[in-house]
Amino acid sequence: MATNENLPPNVIKQLAKELKSLDESPPEGIKVGVNDDDFSTIFADVDGPAGTPYENGVFRMKLLLSHDFPHSPPKGYFLTKIFHPNIATNGEICVNTLKKDWNPSLGLRHVLIVVRCLLIEPFPESALNEQAGKMLLENYEAYAKHARLYTVIHAKPKPKFKTGAISESTTALNVDQSNTSALIADQKSAAPSATLPLPSPLPSTTSARANGKEQAVVAPTEIGGAGGGGSVAPAASTIPQRKEGALSKAQADKKKLDARKKSLKRL
Repeated sequence: MATNENLPPNVIKQLAKELKSLDESPPEGIKVGVNDDDFSTIFADVDGPAGTPYENGVFRMKLLLSHDFPHSPPKGYFLTKIFHPNIATNGEICVNTLKKDWNPSLGLRHVLIVVRCLLIEPFPESALNEQAGKMLLENYEAYAKHARLYTVIHAKPKPKFKTGAISESTTALNVDQSNTSALIADQKSAAPSATLPLPSPLPSTTSARANGKEQAVVAPTEIGGAGGGGSVAPAASTIPQRKEGALSKAQADKKKLDARKKSLKRL
């Protein structure tokens, strides 16, 4: 999937349109592909023009787009070895369109066409490859023979780019951007409405005194379904307390009775 952290959104949108156009209607002799790992790297396979030392060769190149594209020109490199005055041994392309003649209104299509035209008409006066430039000026036949040898050895047909790959990448890019925007919107609009359920309150306890001793009494709890109508059930600890109260009362009555009997005997 394409990642475009180095390019602003408006440039990505315009770039996606242009790449889709290049895929559906490619320039003559040029086939464009994209790098799914970095959308700012554009690949192209350039067919060697007929009647040149590069005929029947397929030359792969790439354009590197900087973060301030299109205000600054892309950098072009040939990945296939080629013997050409305006292409350095490291593959760097020297053409005015990518330097002093650059204009932000120029698109990738124009750049690719200019690069292919460079194979038809080199400019030895501004050569990056001095050997090729000198040979071209002094002995064209020797230059052409050397260039053809490079073409036969290095510029063999490459595996073709997958048909529709650019359309798929640009579609995936638009989907990713839409999903990201929707996710951000959802996060902004979402309110913290979820609350944690409160734990059920524990039965409260009170203290009662019986026979001079303090005893804990559990408050009665309500039982029954939600919505009311529940009944109050006595707590389990109140039942033994009632039995102890009745026993204490009986013992007190017996003591009173014994005391009366003793008083009667004295009389």
